[in-house]
Amino acid sequence: MINLNQDTITQAVVKSFEGTPDARLKEIMTSLVQHLHAFAREVKLTEEEWFKGIDFITRCGHITDDRRQEFILLSDVLGLSMLTVAMNNEKPAACTEATVFGPFHVDGAPEYDLGTDISNGATGTPCTVRGTVRGIDGKSVANAMLDVWQSDENGLYDVQKPEVSGAQARGIVHTDAEGRYSFDSILAVPYPIPHDGPVGQMLEATGRHPWRPAHLHFLIKADGYETLITHIFRNNSDYIDSDAVFAVRSSLVCDWVEQPDGRYLVEYDFVLNPKA
Repeated sequence: MINLNQDTITQAVVKSFEGTPDARLKEIMTSLVQHLHAFAREVKLTEEEWFKGIDFITRCGHITDDRRQEFILLSDVLGLSMLTVAMNNEKPAACTEATVFGPFHVDGAPEYDLGTDISNGATGTPCTVRGTVRGIDGKSVANAMLDVWQSDENGLYDVQKPEVSGAQARGIVHTDAEGRYSFDSILAVPYPIPHDGPVGQMLEATGRHPWRPAHLHFLIKADGYETLITHIFRNNSDYIDSDAVFAVRSSLVCDWVEQPDGRYLVEYDFVLNPKA
């Protein structure tokens, strides 16, 4: 591999992967190199531009820690997260659609009894969330685990607030024997994704906003069914048509209804797909 030039280097790199024992890894690395080199040729990438790209990736790594995941943000705003979700979650039309995971999920959230307030000090207008979980055949799914998380009224998740040591507006509930779930929390509001780092600078440079419409995250697991990662979105929210991470699906948009006492109520029924 000497005397390589711009016309021969791509095949030389591809050839270097010929001995890869994992066939899938070989396929991915070969395609990655071919597309990456084609991109560089298409835009006539300069050395200065590539060094800026390396600096951008480096800064994404430096700002990432156990409370912030800049690379997930980057994947989200480039639409790659949603593309991957869409490609890997094709289900029958009656099933609840999946959407992006986001960077703010935390393993080991506290468990609550049905009907409990999970806000745990998070500021916001009180809101009750309830509904059912059932299979595509209409049967109720008992003991389904619903892992829920959301921001407070200032658009911040608990993991974004160093002064908060415990979980807020985050928790796990299980459906009852009839597949019903319910919990109290706070009203979902629009918020900007973290934009004080490299991803935010990219959005600003390209004239894009960092805002997400009001939503509530769900991760739902049940024996015999595929895991569902999704949101429910607040109807008429700002940015519902211009989500910075391209995650809105019309089937996931529902009404948050104000009650006479000033609380809000949102009802949503989830339909899971059985495992093959």
